[in-house]
Amino acid sequence: MLPTHPESLLIARSLHKEYDRHPVVKDLNLAIRPGEVYGLLGPNGSGKSTTIRMLTGILEPTKGTVSVCGHDMKRSPEMAKASLGYVPDEPVLYEKRRRNRFLDFVGELYSLPKAVRRAAMREMLHLLDLEDRSGDRIESYSRGMKQKVAISAALLHNPRVLIMDEPITGLDPITVRVLKGMLRKMARSGAAILLSTHILEVAERLCDRIGILVDGFLVAEGTMAELSAKAPEMSVGGTTLEDIFVGLAAGEEHKDIIDSLEADEREASIASPRGGGPANQERNVGA
Repeated sequence: MLPTHPESLLIARSLHKEYDRHPVVKDLNLAIRPGEVYGLLGPNGSGKSTTIRMLTGILEPTKGTVSVCGHDMKRSPEMAKASLGYVPDEPVLYEKRRRNRFLDFVGELYSLPKAVRRAAMREMLHLLDLEDRSGDRIESYSRGMKQKVAISAALLHNPRVLIMDEPITGLDPITVRVLKGMLRKMARSGAAILLSTHILEVAERLCDRIGILVDGFLVAEGTMAELSAKAPEMSVGGTTLEDIFVGLAAGEEHKDIIDSLEADEREASIASPRGGGPANQERNVGA
């Protein structure tokens, strides 16, 4: 049974997806509350992208339901999507359009008055350092600049629910730092945010709760403190997020490979003089 909070803004109940009778997401339950950043983690092929496509209404589940701000995604898709912002893993943009024309078009889709959408555009472009090259077509932008446009489009209407699939791909470190601040600010204002990422440091620092998806199953969920406390009973090798993730998601063969490499590293550090890698040893010989 899903322990939903009465005010949860994004709810998935018994979400299940099959392709040719092969299940890729299995009886998934999620509930994300206002003010919460939720990290959805998992190895490649775990079902994360399929889950996100179902949560955003792009893909219809085989079974189960999705609710966004109280609107059922199947029965009231327009109302559900009006409350939703989505950044896909690859920017999907009208690249023949100029940036401002594209963002203006997105604002019109959400029925934003002209003054409101222009003000929102200015704010997004300023925060993401994208104020130059307004007259260029999007197709001429770099991968990172296209990602900034995709983020701007998702945030333009100030959504109550934001879903982001690998949002920091292609972004420089300064923009990543700014984006983290923007997401925390959105959460403080009451938005519910679901973030999928392979960068565990980002998830550990930014997310209030974390769910780990393996082979279509949500195998662990909780705050970082809760996951660390459960680490011994989950039989993982440590209490950091990386330890927990590897312990739950890696197969035995990969665990053996990791253990072997880490053992080699420990032996090398014991055998080497303190501070003495090959480069340092060469410098010492020539001194």
